Amino acid sequence: MVDVIVAGGGPTGVMLASELRLQGLRALVLDKDLEPTPVVRALGIHARTVEVMDQRGLVEQFLELGKQHPVGGFFAGITQPAPELDTSYPFVLGIPQPVTERLLTEHALELGVEIRRGRELVGLSQDDDGVTAELADGTRLRAGYLVGCDGGRSTVRKLLGIDFPGEPSTVETLLGEVELTASPETINAVNAEVRKTQLRFGAGHLGNGVYRVVAPAEGVADDRSVPPTLEELKRQLLATAGTDFGVHSPRWLSRFGDATRLAERYRAGRVLLAGDAAHIHPPMGAQGLNLGVQDAFNLGWKLAATIKGWAPAGLLDTYETERRPVAADVLENTRAQTVLMATEAGPRAVRRLMAELMDFPEVNRYLLEKIIAVGIRYDFGEGHELLGKRLRDVVLKQGRLYELMRTGRGLLLDQTGGLSVAGWADRVDHVVDVSEELAVPAVLLRPDGHVVWAGENQAELLGEMPKWFGEPVS
Repeated sequence: MVDVIVAGGGPTGVMLASELRLQGLRALVLDKDLEPTPVVRALGIHARTVEVMDQRGLVEQFLELGKQHPVGGFFAGITQPAPELDTSYPFVLGIPQPVTERLLTEHALELGVEIRRGRELVGLSQDDDGVTAELADGTRLRAGYLVGCDGGRSTVRKLLGIDFPGEPSTVETLLGEVELTASPETINAVNAEVRKTQLRFGAGHLGNGVYRVVAPAEGVADDRSVPPTLEELKRQLLATAGTDFGVHSPRWLSRFGDATRLAERYRAGRVLLAGDAAHIHPPMGAQGLNLGVQDAFNLGWKLAATIKGWAPAGLLDTYETERRPVAADVLENTRAQTVLMATEAGPRAVRRLMAELMDFPEVNRYLLEKIIAVGIRYDFGEGHELLGKRLRDVVLKQGRLYELMRTGRGLLLDQTGGLSVAGWADRVDHVVDVSEELAVPAVLLRPDGHVVWAGENQAELLGEMPKWFGEPVS
């Protein structure tokens, strides 16, 4: 018996398994596919996800393999210079999803996570002591908890009977990596002309003669899991751009829609949902992979605390109360961006107005921080202005804050030297240091970097510790 079975070996699943393993638990990842998908659905990661990678010691690998792009233009493609942002990573890191998945998988394996591919979950049951997972080959596996990270068509969600309300796809887009015979000059000229009126179109050079091509589909497919054919892509390129660029030799072809759905709940007993299994939305702003990885970062330490027995009452339920509103907000902003990218006169007029509003730095910052997720503030009640926010990386005398968070434990950053975490030292690190960038005497951080207390009074600190880290050890 393992502590947690994670259904789905994509970025969300392997990130969650790594977080559990970091806490000393045994996590087993099951994935129905024999190999990771080569399909590049996501092309990059945003600032908050880069911060998460830094907090787990992975940022150097990601920065080495990625390319830094200006964050301006990631809200509905409206190009405005980015304002000053509250992060050490004020850019979009261009890195294909298969590379992100590979790096996260390597990290998981290094931590000791077990990943079994070609294992499809087809049934599950649960009782007071755990969950039984039934696989397609007849194998039964037992775990304390199970988390469905198995995508928008989640088998886990369906087996639980959790509703997935929302809006079905009304438009569909074709996507693929292909070779083109047209000259780069022709491709660039056609791109520039067509994108004046059709933003769901593009042909971007990936190197070595390979292009990433996007074009509107001719309708909504009955089964989106069936990839489009090369002939279908050619027809749509001709219909949209007047040329098919001589497209040939596809590496892969795929399709995506603009469906918007949010799981009615994220938990049923000992089974939880994360990533696309809990929410799907249009790809505007490239937020999906980021949202799933951040789900895992929020859930991992809470589930581990529950299994290890020190979690305060209701801690695991805060996963849903914190992350479901974040997903709902992403659904709203991607829905709005989809409307802004439509070709009709009305949406185009609203788009022009939005571009004018984004000339104001406050508006620009507000919208961009939605996309890059550094503006998220969980509702912890009244208190200091930092309460509920993630704390950006700050430079200390002995290094950087994020370097001190790689153990996956809570952290008291104490600039006074007069505070104590006695009784919680097995769960919370106490660092006495100072930073010119932190204008508060001390902050208490959860393992995911969000501030749960700020101040200098020991009695107030002791009042907050049990809310997040359980009862003290005598």
